[in-house]
Amino acid sequence: MAQTNVNIRMDEDLKKKFDEFCSNIGMTMTTAICVFAKKAVQEQRIPFEITADPFYNSTNIKRLENAIKDAEEGKLTKHEIIEVEDE
Repeated sequence: MAQTNVNIRMDEDLKKKFDEFCSNIGMTMTTAICVFAKKAVQEQRIPFEITADPFYNSTNIKRLENAIKDAEEGKLTKHEIIEVEDE
């Protein structure tokens, strides 16, 4: 089977951590990505569950939208800053 190159971009820190992970389980990043691709094609889906960051749930989004609206309407609550010295 003919081989081809695939170029991807990722965060430098993520690449370093992924490369270390792959090394720890005894494979290269290329092998790991090929395993992922083969499994995705075989199953016709992403072969693992993808979940959103729990911060971005509907309740939090609504609360943030309301806070932005209140700020735009000048409905802000002032709080005093209390400085606490380290013991």
